[in-house]
Amino acid sequence: MSDDDYVYDEATGEWISPAEAKAKAAAGASADEVEVRDSVGNRLADGDSVVLIKDLKVKGTTQTLRRGTVIKSIRLTGDAQEVDCRHETIRGLVLRAEFLRKH
Repeated sequence: MSDDDYVYDEATGEWISPAEAKAKAAAGASADEVEVRDSVGNRLADGDSVVLIKDLKVKGTTQTLRRGTVIKSIRLTGDAQEVDCRHETIRGLVLRAEFLRKH
């Protein structure tokens, strides 16, 4: 065996095989992803369409988004409970996932 057969893992301080290192890297990448769920438990992803389940007053405006309003093409943020979206009249809108249902 040569020195190229093993990789030094700085987190554990041990020498591990390249296959183990690759598996740890894949597990670490998936652990960094935040899982966002809507009000009924469906998993949300970038580009999904959602429906509001409650009337929401929008801070900074006099508008109220009505229950049943469809929001298209959402974007996930780093937070598990926040979703970035765009409405026809409101730009830069961030909604809580607890008020949304996947469409």
